[in-house]
Amino acid sequence: MRVVIAEDSVLLREGLRRLLTDAGCEVVATVGDGPSLVEAVVTHRPDVSVVDVRMPPSHRDEGLRAAIAARDQVSGTPVLVLSQYVEKQYAAELLADGAGAVGYLLKDRVADVREFVDAVRRVASGGTVMDPEVVAQLLVRTRRDDPMRTLTPREREVLTLMAEGRSNTAIASHLVVSGGAVEKHISNVFAKLGLEQSTADHRRVLAVLAYLRG
Repeated sequence: MRVVIAEDSVLLREGLRRLLTDAGCEVVATVGDGPSLVEAVVTHRPDVSVVDVRMPPSHRDEGLRAAIAARDQVSGTPVLVLSQYVEKQYAAELLADGAGAVGYLLKDRVADVREFVDAVRRVASGGTVMDPEVVAQLLVRTRRDDPMRTLTPREREVLTLMAEGRSNTAIASHLVVSGGAVEKHISNVFAKLGLEQSTADHRRVLAVLAYLRG
């Protein structure tokens, strides 16, 4: 798996490089600013990029905006955001194309190296991985006509776990229900959100996007 790391902190950047290299990944570039991230993605076409949100010059949202720009230039390029902050506007925009292969983890909540490497691999393979705290902040709905209002509390819980990137088996284990029950809840979510069966679209990702929009 070929990886680009975009992190302005030299120590953290080198730590990530060492960690991923030890896990068997090939780190093809490490960069410290947004434009260099876009250039690295276009040049190397990595399997995944691990990106910090706050980078030079203003240390606000340059990394996340650069990740969006990189996906514009290399359609669907996988991006895993690793940050101390939740940047709601651009985080939702990063998810907006519905293509999947995105993740958003909070640095302070990454407690297991193996789980982090697994998240990197899942995003590289086209999955969506979201920290529960990120999901909680992004999934704030106020519109009266919001289709999310039609979901039951259990369906919302299932959708939140889907947004975190969990498989049906993992959701069933977390909720202590059967796999069939999870499949039924997911089917109900798809129906209530108007997501018809399609071979072209990843309905799990589209369901999460429907929750984020409005």
